[in-house]
Amino acid sequence: MSRAETVKPDDALEGLDVYRVGGAVRDARLGWPVTDEDWVVVGATPEALTARGFVPVGRDFPVFLHPVTHEEYALARTERKQGHGYTGFVVHASPEVTLEEDLARRDLTINAMAEDRDGRLVDPFDGRQDLDARVLRHVSEAFVEDPLRVLRTARFWARYRELGFVIADDTKRLMRGLCDNGEIAHLVAERVWQETVKALGEPHPMAYFQALHECGALAVWMPELDASDMLARGEAAMARLPAGGEPSQWRWARLLEALEDEAREALCERLRVPNAWRDLARQVARTRALQRQHGDGGLEGSDVMAWFDAIDAWRRSERVAPLQRYLAMETPALAACVDEAWQAASAIQPQALLEEGYRGKALGDALAQRRQARIDEVVGQCNV
Repeated sequence: MSRAETVKPDDALEGLDVYRVGGAVRDARLGWPVTDEDWVVVGATPEALTARGFVPVGRDFPVFLHPVTHEEYALARTERKQGHGYTGFVVHASPEVTLEEDLARRDLTINAMAEDRDGRLVDPFDGRQDLDARVLRHVSEAFVEDPLRVLRTARFWARYRELGFVIADDTKRLMRGLCDNGEIAHLVAERVWQETVKALGEPHPMAYFQALHECGALAVWMPELDASDMLARGEAAMARLPAGGEPSQWRWARLLEALEDEAREALCERLRVPNAWRDLARQVARTRALQRQHGDGGLEGSDVMAWFDAIDAWRRSERVAPLQRYLAMETPALAACVDEAWQAASAIQPQALLEEGYRGKALGDALAQRRQARIDEVVGQCNV
């Protein structure tokens, strides 16, 4: 039997000075769902934890997994800025680091609260007061040492805006300073994208982009979206999502749908956006173009065929239904026509043409021609 199987959860913590910290403390007091719990151990060494069965997992600073619960326990630590970006820190963890020193390195006061194992609050930076006042406020001027805090603050606003939270004016000043002095540009694209994805999953994702616009970060990382009218258009589009699919991906696609192709691709390349997200953004943009053609009154069968080709419908038929639902939200007559055209065209299969003797390029040409003919017939009869 392994040590982890014989140790009870409380046994591993016996004699340790342990505190629950960060998001779990904050969200419990907000009545928000607590999904993860993080713990800080004060006055201990790595050797003391490993002797109790804790498993080290941290590379940049000492973090350990509890031998039974597998929750994360970090040794109290301080950080000293050295270099640019959010990785330019020297970490110091030792038994001499106090809980208050550990909390002081955090970004916002509402994230700098702790509880002891009996649930008593430790709040050296008045996080509870800011929580009650619904204010996102920096812990100290050390906020400016980490440009990632600009994105994190914006993301927390996207999460809690519906509760009435605002970003403190002094914190906005520091966010603007990190953009004005160029520090924000030292973030890596992957980290910017990671924070953006998290924000897209929050209740009010547009608050994230609005906060970045106001402090100047959007102009650095997403200049294509920096125009205020673009954000307004994106917010209106993002409020309407088709049923099914991944909501965050659809929010991103709808935010970008008004961009020109070159601008959209440049933005996705700069942020190293995953292919699945890029593809959906392209499909939504092409679907939006089909809507514009319909609105202009000049929709033809060739336009619908071009749309099927553009979204790779013949090989990826699963793409058609969600995009039809997208169409149905604003142009139900067009959606019905496209659905009918799809049913008619997709009924024509290569096997029938093979039996007629078509091969190679002739087979592909004949298949396209017959599908186009069916689509032309349907679109000609549609009231669009």
